[in-house]
Amino acid sequence: MLSVYDPVIFSRLLTSLTLAFHIIFATIGVGVPVMIALAEWIGIKRNDPHYLLLARRWARGFTITVAVGVVTGTAIGLQLSLLWPKFMQVAGQSIALPLFMETFAFFFEAIFLGIYLYTWDRFKNRMTHFYLLIPVVIGSSASAFFITIVNAFMNAPQGFDVDALTGKIINVQPLVAMFNPATPTKVAHVLISAYLTSAFVLAGIAAISLLRGRKHVYYKKALKLTMVSALIFSIGTAIIGDLSGKYLAEYQPEKLAAAEWHFETTDQAPLVIGGILTENNEIKYGLKIPLALSILAHGSPNAEVIGINDLPKDEIPPLWIHYMFDLMAIIGVTLMLIALTYVVGQRLGKWNVHNKGLLRLIVLGGPLAMLAIEFGWIFAEVGRQPWILRGYMKTTDAATTSGHVDTMLLVFTILYIILAFTCVKVIRKMFKNYPAEEEIASRGGNV
Repeated sequence: MLSVYDPVIFSRLLTSLTLAFHIIFATIGVGVPVMIALAEWIGIKRNDPHYLLLARRWARGFTITVAVGVVTGTAIGLQLSLLWPKFMQVAGQSIALPLFMETFAFFFEAIFLGIYLYTWDRFKNRMTHFYLLIPVVIGSSASAFFITIVNAFMNAPQGFDVDALTGKIINVQPLVAMFNPATPTKVAHVLISAYLTSAFVLAGIAAISLLRGRKHVYYKKALKLTMVSALIFSIGTAIIGDLSGKYLAEYQPEKLAAAEWHFETTDQAPLVIGGILTENNEIKYGLKIPLALSILAHGSPNAEVIGINDLPKDEIPPLWIHYMFDLMAIIGVTLMLIALTYVVGQRLGKWNVHNKGLLRLIVLGGPLAMLAIEFGWIFAEVGRQPWILRGYMKTTDAATTSGHVDTMLLVFTILYIILAFTCVKVIRKMFKNYPAEEEIASRGGNV
């Protein structure tokens, strides 16, 4: 029976809270630079002031989110050492390189972001200014790449040996540890989903303006750019999601089985969506798609998929991750359909893609995309339980024994509330007091 205070529980709560808050800004920080680059490149190539203004205004808002992301990212670094000291003692040697490279990538991004922001209209050749944005895009994506490698290592640890007498890690091979089996699919999924989410967030902002009666072509161009991008990124997300399922089937079968409530090892396995699990492990009210799990796991409808009953009972993650997986997948399909509807309608030109119904769906797509990111990370982290370092160290063995984690949880909760309120207020005031139409007029159309 748990005591009133359990440092493991509070450590997990605080880490979860920090990750859930940080991932909002990390996602925007990775995806928005790509959208800024697309807008500026199109603006230069077409000599279109509206796309150039999109890049300029998006960059202003982006700097605010970067500032908040720095604070929450620093908090994660501190919490890794303070809340999970045993994990860092064991695994720190193996993942030190990607952690260092993530910091280097961020500074690389920040330096060029500053130069980019303060050199608008300073070059005769506009492409010179655009080239300054490329390191920002590379740095932001590289930062996500390196930090995701750390998470991939936790799921598929390799590149070291364990001393049988001391339990310490020896013979560390950093590059082997970095490029483990989980790295390709995890990194690709994180990057493409960040691009998709950012496209939908920006599309939602444009859609809100159109719903409020702002019919300026600036908003219509913003919507077109973001929705076309969203469709491309959503297709990429679906493809990489399929590859992720095949990775799980081979390397983390317990996670896939728990996500799909797949109990008996069998071929021609169905994929279960929704439902309620009874005490006897019977699924009620769930939608079963015949053969789909075998196809997801191994690419063949006749492939055998390992079930929960043939796996170690003490290594099965909580079965409620099934809902996290479902919500993530359903939202992903919904976003693809919204983007496809807009793009097809816009290409055909036979109906108004700026109708209120579709605009409202696009607005809804922004929060849904961010929720999918949250559900995906919950699935990724809880689906690895009971391990913090799969096969080597369990979460309960890695946490601090400090008696003040509950106080830290309260302090960081207050900090995140203040940061969220400040960020929203600053961005809202920044753009509400200086709308796009006014800025276009003040510049005489020369953005």
